[in-house]
Amino acid sequence: MLAGTAAAVLTAAGVLAAGTAGAAEAPPAPPAARAGGAAVPKHALTGYWQNFANGATVQKLKDVDDAYDIIAVSFAEAAGQPGAATFTLDPAVGYGSVDDFTADIKAEQAAGKSVILSVGGEKGAVSVNDDASARNFADSVGRLMDTYGFNGVDIDLENGLDATYMTKALKELHAAHGDVVVTMAPQTIDMQSPQNAYFKTALGIKDFLTVVNMQYYNSGAMNGCDGKVYAQGSVDFLTSLACIQLTGGLDPSQVGIGVPAASGAAGSGHVPPSVVNAALDCLTRATNCGSFKPPKTYPGLRGAMTWSTNWDAAGGNEIAGQVGAHVHDLP
Repeated sequence: MLAGTAAAVLTAAGVLAAGTAGAAEAPPAPPAARAGGAAVPKHALTGYWQNFANGATVQKLKDVDDAYDIIAVSFAEAAGQPGAATFTLDPAVGYGSVDDFTADIKAEQAAGKSVILSVGGEKGAVSVNDDASARNFADSVGRLMDTYGFNGVDIDLENGLDATYMTKALKELHAAHGDVVVTMAPQTIDMQSPQNAYFKTALGIKDFLTVVNMQYYNSGAMNGCDGKVYAQGSVDFLTSLACIQLTGGLDPSQVGIGVPAASGAAGSGHVPPSVVNAALDCLTRATNCGSFKPPKTYPGLRGAMTWSTNWDAAGGNEIAGQVGAHVHDLP
C-alpha cells in the first residue's frame, strides 16, 4: 500500500507531542473493552482507511461507505522493540481526541463492521524474525486491539516476512484473542507459490485466517495457475492469479481480489469496477471470463478489497457502489 504518513501526535502509549493544538489529552486507558462486532460476512468488501492525508478524500471512520464490511486502519508501524508495532493517530484526519476515534470504531462495529489495524504498508518495516520479536508483535498488537477496540490485524509488510516467526506471532495473538480477524495483503510476487513466505504464513494460520486480499497492482506480468504469463489490468490477471491461491491450499473464503480504487491510488493496475465484477463472476459462476478459465467454480470466494476508502470517496465511491453491491450479491 502507498503510505504518506504525516507528523503525528497521539500514540498508543498515551504520549502527546508538544506544540500541537486541538489534540486529545490522552488515549483511553488500556485495556478498554472491545465492542466486538458481527462475524465477517460470507462475502465481504474490505477497504483500507488512510490515517494520513495524501491527496485522496480525508475521512473519519464514520464517513466510510456502508458497503465496506472490513475496514483496515492504515497503518501501525515499527515500535522500539524488535517486532513490536505502534499506532499513532494523525491529526490530519481531523479527530480532536482518541476518544472520538474509538467511538467511531464502536459505531462501525455496532453496524456490523470489523475494524482492524493494518501493520506495515509501504514504509512500515516491522520485522518479526525470532521468538522474541514474535512475542513482541503478538503482545503489542494485542495491546492495540484492547486499547482502541480493533477487531484484529492486517499483515501488509511489503519488505518481506519470515514465515516461521510471523506464523508463530499470529498464533500467539489468536491464542490471546480467539475472535481475532486476520487479513493479509501480499504483493503478487509473494503468492506465486505455496513455498513463498507470505503464502506459507497464510497456510500456517489457515484454521483462523479470515482472508488474503492480494494486491493486484504495482505489479509486472505474472504467471497464472496454468503456467501462462498474464499482464496486470485484465480479467485474466485477476482470475489466473487467484487460481494459484485457490489451488494452492487456501479455502475460497480466504481469497479476495485487491484493486486500487482510483488511478491515483497506485502506480499501476487500476481497472474499472466492471473488470473486478467480471473476475468475481468468472471465479464464482464461470461467467464473464476472459481467455483464462478456472478449473472449477469457487462460489465461497470471500470477495474484494480496495486501496483505499479515501481514494474510493474521491472517485465517487465506485468500488463501494458497484463492486460492493456485486460482492454482496455473490452466491
